[in-house]
Amino acid sequence: MLNKSVIVSVFAFLFCFSLTAQEKEKKVKKKRISKEIVVDSIVERKPINPLSPAKAAFYSAVLPGLGQAYNKKYWKIPIVYAALGTGVYFYITNNNEYNRYRDAYKRRLAGFTDDEFYFDSNGNQLTSPRVTTDRLEEAQDFYSRNKEISLLVTLGIYALNIIDANVDAHLLQYNVDENLSLAPHYKFNEFDATSSLGLTLNFKF
Repeated sequence: MLNKSVIVSVFAFLFCFSLTAQEKEKKVKKKRISKEIVVDSIVERKPINPLSPAKAAFYSAVLPGLGQAYNKKYWKIPIVYAALGTGVYFYITNNNEYNRYRDAYKRRLAGFTDDEFYFDSNGNQLTSPRVTTDRLEEAQDFYSRNKEISLLVTLGIYALNIIDANVDAHLLQYNVDENLSLAPHYKFNEFDATSSLGLTLNFKF
């Protein structure tokens, strides 16, 4: 009977030891699996290209809108050309008007009475001009000033086109990952009925 009890005790001990070993092995496997999942979930970020903003600005300086195409902001290209086209249009219009009044003024100073303002809409010559010499001089000043303003606006739009491409290239590489967050927090202490307000910076590796 004693031998049977010893044998049963030994078998029971070995069975329990076997179960314990199996449980440990399962835990080790779970840890390995969890580690593998963590490794697989790592997202590789594209390396930051410090020359990208300079390239975008250079492309827009060479050809307006090319920097926007480099940044893949194609919807901005029509806006760039519409703005530049408007500035160029007003410059050409004011320049033509300036030359028109300037030519008449020069003919008037030379003693001629055959400039366009000496004729009516039907081409009949008038005894007195529709626009006086003083008004011709004022018109030259007016259109000359508008021409300069149009040129400055056009150059400003051209510069904005370069700046926009440069800033866009910077923002495209800005880190907006969920692993990096900055958020305010509010905490109420129930023991002493006080509250605290702070700012939390989280960075997950």
